[in-house]
Amino acid sequence: MDHELDELLPLAPALALDGPKAVGKTDTANRRATTTWFLDDAAQREVARADFSLASVPPGTLLLDEWQQLPQVWDSVRRQVDAGAPAGRFLLTGSATPVDATGTHSGAGRVLSLRMRPMGLHERGLVSPTVSLRDLLRVGRPAEIGGETSFVLGDYVEALTSSGFPGIMVAPGRLRRDLLDSYLTRIIDRDLPDQGYEVRRPEVLRRWLAAYAAASSTTTSYSRLLDATTGGDGTQPAKTTTITYRDHLTRLWLLDPVPGWSPANSPIRRLQQAPKHHLADPALAARLLSLSAGSLLGPSGVHMMGPLFESLVTLTVRVLAQAAEATVSHLRLRGGEREVDLIVEGVDGQVLGIEVKLAADVQDSDVRHLTWLREQVPERVSDLVVVTTGTAAYRRADGVAVVPLALLGL
Repeated sequence: MDHELDELLPLAPALALDGPKAVGKTDTANRRATTTWFLDDAAQREVARADFSLASVPPGTLLLDEWQQLPQVWDSVRRQVDAGAPAGRFLLTGSATPVDATGTHSGAGRVLSLRMRPMGLHERGLVSPTVSLRDLLRVGRPAEIGGETSFVLGDYVEALTSSGFPGIMVAPGRLRRDLLDSYLTRIIDRDLPDQGYEVRRPEVLRRWLAAYAAASSTTTSYSRLLDATTGGDGTQPAKTTTITYRDHLTRLWLLDPVPGWSPANSPIRRLQQAPKHHLADPALAARLLSLSAGSLLGPSGVHMMGPLFESLVTLTVRVLAQAAEATVSHLRLRGGEREVDLIVEGVDGQVLGIEVKLAADVQDSDVRHLTWLREQVPERVSDLVVVTTGTAAYRRADGVAVVPLALLGL
């Protein structure tokens, strides 16, 4: 995000950072602000309410933090942009999409929105990447693949349970688990009511979230998630209730599903559009399922190791892809006979196919869907990669790159 802001602030009059609480939006934006209005503070909110024209703001960059607490300021910013506000004039940060923003302009063409996620593995100061995702997206010249790492399976497990929230991941284990539990509790007890939705049965929402977490990295239907939410007494929430859960949790940026790939003019038919389920951070999924680093390596949690490792890979790839002006989706044919875990699509339509494997070695069978993708759209594929938990990056004889997650960077 720092790279993106450094590049875009000198160009755009208004930028909005969206994302879940605790990812560091305020600190990141505040370092670039001349003046800051914290709109979750009632006194500062009244100052803003008394000056919707923003006439009293001194020159420089104005940060409107938690702007959704006073949605009308979005229109104030939009009007200022229309009036010729200079580049870098406004920064807005928000941890939720307002439910009731009647009359508020979308900001399309005026306010540039950027998604800020928890830190990918490469951002946490734990690894030294040697393989560039930007280079993997480059067409015409194969990216250099090489490097070694001492990061092993236990380190990945510790990383995915530690979270990518800057203030949480550095805490000792016991405190970190309590902070993640409190994070989830706050969403249910406070953030959802702030969105105008009172949770009448918190235990049911908690069960639905646990079912969503258990479906991480899958395209499990929402009807099956509903079935998994059935309580011990046989009761089940209404479908309309769980749809409301999904909508409100999405507005809070807690759910971060990966959409199905839908390219224009593609020769590939029968593409499934169902999203792959992911929470904003795999550590939240682990807490919802009561899985620690130790239990994930034991018999009670080993079945979730693959899906949660894929969630960690997905988070890392999405952070890298956004900085490289690329989008991330997944490919699955109806019937499931072909699937590619992640499709990274560059600004020129080039495609990077990524498979995720919870192992160090890669066999021919592990790359068959990647090579099939290359056969289908050879003119679009820039590279093919299997992301592993191994220690060395190399390129196979068939051209597929094998890259440990610890070695993947920008």
